[in-house]
Amino acid sequence: MGERQENILKAIVEAYIKTAKPIGSKSLCKRFKCSSATIRNEMGELENLGLLEKNHISSGRVPSEKGYKYYVQHLMKPKELTGEDVLKLQTLFHNKELQLNDSINKTVEIISELTNYTSVILGKSSRENTLQKVEIIPLGESNKIIAMVCTNKGIMKNKQFFVEDPKEIEEVVKTSEIINKMLVGTPIDEVSERLEFEIKPIISKQMKQYEAVYHIFADAFHDFLNQSQNVYFGGKTKIFNEPEYNDVASIKKLASKFEDQDLIKRIEESESLEDVKIYIGNETEFDPNVTIIKSKYKLNGEEGTIAIIGPKRMEYDRVVGLLSYLQKELNGEEESK
Repeated sequence: MGERQENILKAIVEAYIKTAKPIGSKSLCKRFKCSSATIRNEMGELENLGLLEKNHISSGRVPSEKGYKYYVQHLMKPKELTGEDVLKLQTLFHNKELQLNDSINKTVEIISELTNYTSVILGKSSRENTLQKVEIIPLGESNKIIAMVCTNKGIMKNKQFFVEDPKEIEEVVKTSEIINKMLVGTPIDEVSERLEFEIKPIISKQMKQYEAVYHIFADAFHDFLNQSQNVYFGGKTKIFNEPEYNDVASIKKLASKFEDQDLIKRIEESESLEDVKIYIGNETEFDPNVTIIKSKYKLNGEEGTIAIIGPKRMEYDRVVGLLSYLQKELNGEEESK
């Protein structure tokens, strides 16, 4: 492909990203100082190469999936973040009071705010965590309690339970104290076994309702372990603001995929910490009509994947620039510890 054809393809991709409208030859004449016929010929060649597609409504062209891939591989340059964007992220990274969960939640919110796309962070398996603390929080006179499980890597999960006898709450609290004395530091995937063979025999000798109490903690740890990956969304519905989702059927289809945990977990990135990867359309294994740009991160010893989900008509240079910045910042924070 000649230099002029590359420049025309780049111009069409970037114009279509901004306008979501097919690009005609007349709009490019002044920029390339060519006649409309010359531009049409070049566009025809790009179409023959499979890089552009003819829009059935008008004479304009739009980038094909192959065209987007060529653009990101050969023509695009990552865009630097503005000072305002950097300030928002720096404020978050330098807040030492935030727990890991809070940092991740705020990160996806800011990413989504900056890009206007849906963002998702997939934390690594909970099995890599060890138990730091179990806490029981009684909820007034409602006979309800919250069992909170905390790990050494700052992950916290809680589950609500109903107890029939108010006296049972005292036994639950007492059991949590025993667990905190005996099981702190235990890998999460070993806690259930130790709970059954070490804690249950102790409480069976001390408590009348020991079976009910045991099952509260067994359920809490089972739920924690079952969430083998921690998934955090930001701007879950932002992608639906794009013109590609102007009908109810397409919104419902993608919304159902966001609720499919197995499908979401396939977004996890397996490449190195240094790379930002772009998956367009059918490459995503998620949805043929979206682009997913993602990278790995390491924060407080916890590895995971940051991903941004948008239409194929995504502002690639801005998103890649943002993820590249995040990678350097997060991994730099990790190395400085």
